[in-house]
Amino acid sequence: MKKNIANCLSTENITVVDAMKKIQDNARGVLYIVDENGKFLGSVTDGDIRRWVIQTGNITGTVSMFLNRNAKCIMESQRDIADNVLNTLGVRSLPIIDDNGFIKDIVFDEFYSSAGLNDCLKDVPIIIMAGGKGTRLYPYTKILPKPLIPIGEVPIIERIMNQFHKYGACDFYLVLNYKREMIKSYFMDQKLPYQVEFVNEEEPLGTAGGIRLIDRVFTSPVIVTNCDILIEADYEDIISCHKQLNNDMTIVSSLKNISIPYGVLETGENGKVLSMREKPSIPTMVNTGMYIINPKFIDWIPEKEVFHMTQLAQKLIDSQKKVGMYPIDDNSFLDMGEFEEMKRMEKRLSDSR
Repeated sequence: MKKNIANCLSTENITVVDAMKKIQDNARGVLYIVDENGKFLGSVTDGDIRRWVIQTGNITGTVSMFLNRNAKCIMESQRDIADNVLNTLGVRSLPIIDDNGFIKDIVFDEFYSSAGLNDCLKDVPIIIMAGGKGTRLYPYTKILPKPLIPIGEVPIIERIMNQFHKYGACDFYLVLNYKREMIKSYFMDQKLPYQVEFVNEEEPLGTAGGIRLIDRVFTSPVIVTNCDILIEADYEDIISCHKQLNNDMTIVSSLKNISIPYGVLETGENGKVLSMREKPSIPTMVNTGMYIINPKFIDWIPEKEVFHMTQLAQKLIDSQKKVGMYPIDDNSFLDMGEFEEMKRMEKRLSDSR
């Protein structure tokens, strides 16, 4: 099936950040790389980028550093067997090139599915920190607690839980404080396909302190998340990455381009200006507020004290424990902590529907 293929093509000097953005925009999971003359060189997938960032921590280079130069393709004369080749290789797309090596078309498998959803989180407890007042969302949160603010027709906290449940999660702990009786009443009126346990936080204990109130000894990695974010990513890959890398904690991180609204100077000795960049964008990884933590480190959270997940992460780092990150693209990180971000989340979910 012929498509507009321009948004799936780039050159090998495209930056990691721009490649991630372009893959995000084309929704195909891949870029096909061509040289300056337009000849096919190889491919870069979203998974290639993720592995590179995890292995090197480098988000400022170009895709030439990890370009797959052995990417599959077929000749124009083989176009009639393209669907069979797609199925045989188990890939979602395939470039068609001419005798001179130029990409003439790309065939997409519209029904492609990778491993698919499964029960990978069946035995993984999900802890949602839902006790905050949500002051940045006043006046909404004067009436409703932040977890019950609807995105579309569904409260954000239920959207979060449903997202985890797609991967088999059935064991949820909600750490509650502000307007907790309203949250309890809402869930008691719902017929949900998973178990929900309410944990009462009498005094604010931060984004980690309330975890120590849970009356259970965990024996497997635990996912901890804020109640105002939605991560649309492959949860099976996230939990697998945590285990395969032997991380003690994994922080799900989003690639962001931070725009500086000023001209930036690079300076040398004696105040000499070496160069200027007007309103540059600086790529960085930001904490989304979702964590995977090995159970023994829950005991590192002090009891009955205000303590945050970022403090726990720093405590692990200072103790030479392995804190890793799992990168996702900006479009996969939806945040409703502020009005503008909430509008973005509503639009994103509306477009998905």
